[in-house]
Amino acid sequence: MKDILEHLSTIQREARWNADTVTASVLLRRTYQAEIEDVWDALTDPDRIKRWFSPVTGELKAGGTFQIQDNAGGDIVECEAPKRFKVTFGGPTSLVEVRLTPGPGETTEFELEHAMTEPPAPGTGGALYVGPGWDGAVVSLGLYLAGEIGEDSDPVEMANSPEVIKLNEKSVYTWIEVVRASGDVTEEELRATAEISLAQFAPDSKLDLS
Repeated sequence: MKDILEHLSTIQREARWNADTVTASVLLRRTYQAEIEDVWDALTDPDRIKRWFSPVTGELKAGGTFQIQDNAGGDIVECEAPKRFKVTFGGPTSLVEVRLTPGPGETTEFELEHAMTEPPAPGTGGALYVGPGWDGAVVSLGLYLAGEIGEDSDPVEMANSPEVIKLNEKSVYTWIEVVRASGDVTEEELRATAEISLAQFAPDSKLDLS
């Protein structure tokens, strides 16, 4: 199996801030070695979602609702199979949109955008609250599509493994650099938000921005 940490380098990331609408957003892109119908099915079939992400219940169609076990729930605002869906995530001011397009050969171009109005941190700093979590999901989906996560796997157990905690730590530092490059937060603001992010995603790690 490819070193799980190497999978982080397959993701392209952006953090954006819109001062007019007071909205922070993150955008993640990755190419999957799978056809679009397979990727869509892995993202929307409850029996498959629970193998790589977490159990999800609800009426999984446009106008329906969903609930992730021990996590956020929301409304399914739009759904256009097998190309895109948009949902609220934990509240009406938090929107997640997933977009799929066929790539060359049997590949799929994946995009996930999470926009938060009035986020809990200044500017693009809000990315540190959600970006590392989405990194983990994007990596896990890739492992599942590649057949490296078995049908009897337990995502909760996997999430608490030392390998995934290390991945989370590296992800936080990756997002720190993305936010820093945006230039719209001070180093003091960045440090404060990064400490919260690291405590959430890798609790035993100590922040080092030297």
